[in-house]
Amino acid sequence: MLRGTSYHTLDSKGRFILPSRFRQEMGGDGTVLFITTFDNALYAYSHDEWIQKEKDIDALAVKNRAFRRFRRSFVGSAEECKVDKQLRILIPQPLREDADLDKDIVLVGGLDHFEIWSKERLAEDKRKFLEEDMENEEVLGGISNLGL
Repeated sequence: MLRGTSYHTLDSKGRFILPSRFRQEMGGDGTVLFITTFDNALYAYSHDEWIQKEKDIDALAVKNRAFRRFRRSFVGSAEECKVDKQLRILIPQPLREDADLDKDIVLVGGLDHFEIWSKERLAEDKRKFLEEDMENEEVLGGISNLGL
């Protein structure tokens, strides 16, 4: 499971070093990750997790047009990204633009994937959670059902 938060800096080519605590789950040198745009950030999946996501999304896409549009967006923006010998991942320019990534990035574990955020966008997302979502009865009820 991928957990925790870490702060990184993209180099001039748009690369960052995969944190050691993510390496066991995601693989090491030569591993292919799938990175896509979602929810103002990038989501990175191991090969096996991505293949399962594609199957799950494809099953949803037969149900209605909105799910087909979601598939088009989520799968259509995905890029295969290889971990190099120095355990760096190059984020392609179109994905960096989609997520507004410049230099300072934050990696956030998402259990079956990790998210790549611009530092500024993540701060805004946290603010919205605290100021808006924590005022929503449905959200509070769901969190309460977790025993928190």
